[in-house]
Amino acid sequence: MTTAKTSYRTCPLCEATCGLAITTRDREVVEIRGDEDDVLSHGFICPKAYALKDLDTDPDRVRTPLLREGETWKAVSWDEAFAAIDAGLGKVIAEHGRSAVAAYAGNPTAHNLSSMTYLQALLRGLGSPNTFSASTVDQMPKHVSAGLMFGSMMTIPVPDIDRTDCLVIMGADPLESNGSLLTAPDMKGRIRRLRDRGGRVIVIDPRRSRTASVADEHHFIRPGTDAHLLLGIVQTLFAESLIAPAAVADHLAGLDTLEETVRPFSPERVAPACGIAPEAIRHLARQLAGATRAAVYARIGTCTQEFGTLASWLVDVVNTLTGNLDREGGAMFTKAAAGAGNTKGAPGKGRGIRLGQRSSRVRGADAVFGELPVACMAEEMETPGEGQVRALITVAGNPVVSTPNAGRLRNALAGLDFMVSVDIYVNETTRHANVILPAPSHLERSHYDLALYQLAIRNVAHYSAPIFPRPADSPDEWEILLRLTGVVTGQGPNADLAALDDFIVGQLVQREVAGAGSIVEGRDPNELIAALAPRRGPERLLDFMLRTGPYGEGFGAHPDGVSLDKLEAHPHGIDFGALAPRIPEVLRTPSGKIELAPDPLLQDVARLEESLAREVSDETGAMTLIGRRQLRSNNSWMHNLEVLVKGKVRCTLLVHPDDASSLGLVEGQWARVASRVGQVVVPVEITDAIMRGVVSIPHGWGHDDAGVQLQVATAHAGANSNVLTDEQAIDPLSGNAILNGIPVRVEAAPGA
Repeated sequence: MTTAKTSYRTCPLCEATCGLAITTRDREVVEIRGDEDDVLSHGFICPKAYALKDLDTDPDRVRTPLLREGETWKAVSWDEAFAAIDAGLGKVIAEHGRSAVAAYAGNPTAHNLSSMTYLQALLRGLGSPNTFSASTVDQMPKHVSAGLMFGSMMTIPVPDIDRTDCLVIMGADPLESNGSLLTAPDMKGRIRRLRDRGGRVIVIDPRRSRTASVADEHHFIRPGTDAHLLLGIVQTLFAESLIAPAAVADHLAGLDTLEETVRPFSPERVAPACGIAPEAIRHLARQLAGATRAAVYARIGTCTQEFGTLASWLVDVVNTLTGNLDREGGAMFTKAAAGAGNTKGAPGKGRGIRLGQRSSRVRGADAVFGELPVACMAEEMETPGEGQVRALITVAGNPVVSTPNAGRLRNALAGLDFMVSVDIYVNETTRHANVILPAPSHLERSHYDLALYQLAIRNVAHYSAPIFPRPADSPDEWEILLRLTGVVTGQGPNADLAALDDFIVGQLVQREVAGAGSIVEGRDPNELIAALAPRRGPERLLDFMLRTGPYGEGFGAHPDGVSLDKLEAHPHGIDFGALAPRIPEVLRTPSGKIELAPDPLLQDVARLEESLAREVSDETGAMTLIGRRQLRSNNSWMHNLEVLVKGKVRCTLLVHPDDASSLGLVEGQWARVASRVGQVVVPVEITDAIMRGVVSIPHGWGHDDAGVQLQVATAHAGANSNVLTDEQAIDPLSGNAILNGIPVRVEAAPGA
């Protein structure tokens, strides 16, 4: 019998980046456990990590390219698949131009080294204005607010959980999500240790979530009103002379303008909207101002709402005004080893960000950071005229489940001339494709979290080599993306991938040697590229980024610095230390200051002020819908694994006992939930953990579409909450879809 082997790698399934010890024998996973020596997770893992084995062996996982013939699929060779793609996309581009081809990137691309390094080349090569991603159903408000305040979209402060004394959590459930825009494995343990050292945890959420259940204090809040509450807190800080920016005081712009803007938003004025009493709002402000070290952390619930960008901005305003920005135990900036724009260029000043440079054809919605709001995708396919989307490329995405008005998008996809998907499943979206190109198993590819290590609570780096070899005839995902790049750039289905790869690395090196202050400024690009040999693909790009990053060896300039060779020699990762103050070095605003009062945000405050006049409906059956995260789920794509979906039904409608009584709902029976755009039926779960007037359905379910080839997921189909969300409702500053605070009608559905 072959000897068992243990490999160490980072879990690629969520933002916690837990270290795994995976024992294998031949091509079989024998055991998966937490890596106790991992520099960040120290042995912690969640149930999703155990599912990697089942994900690798899932019989429904696509392993060879599929070509759709009517309503059936035919397994074909890679050459046949790309010939079909070249013909299909080529025809659309030739007849209608590049704007007729759209692209959508799903959430898993942020956890994928190949996508992070090669997807942009595909999008640039396509040259279409119609690019979309999961960012506008997830975190775009935070990117916009961070860009306006600090100068770049990934300069996002994260709570220094391990050293804080007071943590306020808004619209997030990190015990279920494992953190989001926050790379911090074992949040349960970290919160426990925070409380053990005498600290306090305060949760503000319309639901008493798992995180709220272990907090010291929980406040119910009406969905979509986090910005109202935060304005009341900021107004209190000014009114009670609690402003103390501490070390960042000399780096602020707009303080007086901010004070003038928030003056009308007293706790008494915002309390009726948010449902939190004025004295409770003042108490929150005083706790944050009076704590030795405090941090406010807010996430998806605050992003996916009507005032998502305002809420995201005000979180960092509160952290700044209370002296908790950029200090130990407050909200701090990670210094990532590779790929971070805020470690490049001249420190302390930059170009900042620009918004509204172009807009969508049909609705006129602004593009943000090069992409259009995903809520616009269906209308761009349906509406005739020049620039109508007639073809689509999707990469690791399932927008039919994860984006607003799922029914409309489903119908729009059915009308496309051509579609190609890079994916591992025939799911609700890819079933509409003409060609599906399967990515390798997660255990057959290398891994490095380029994006997530920019949001980590410690400065760490961890590289994972593939555990299993790919089948001989299967390309790596970066090669699939490059071959697609060859197709969309007119080089045909058999482009020279080595030449394309050389071009991409050449561009990266040229930019770096031309960058002021770079460790390799002025060096010979050819010399540096030669030093990266014999690596190719993502490893070559990653090696260069590590060598030229803030801890890099600089191609000999700092011999003790990091490179990919050094990272490979440390299978448990490298810890570069705790977060340290970075202001003003981290700033990239034109002023070189923290912009407390950017004009686009101040203008949007007027929209929020108008909302204060709204009255809460007491119409029978009128409720407000929110989503919720689940530990054993990962958006829409992990429900085909029995180990994660077994047990009690988890796609349920949470409803308060008083509401259940008035609506005639019965535990375990069915309810019909309807909105402007659609309706679903879902089993009822009655609980006082949700506030009155609010109901909750978890996102990512709804696997009952015809043509889906997901045996386990179909047996546990659940209801797709995005059948109810309205594609016309977006946050105007970020284009983010409004997925929380949806007005719905709820009624009993006996016999459903």
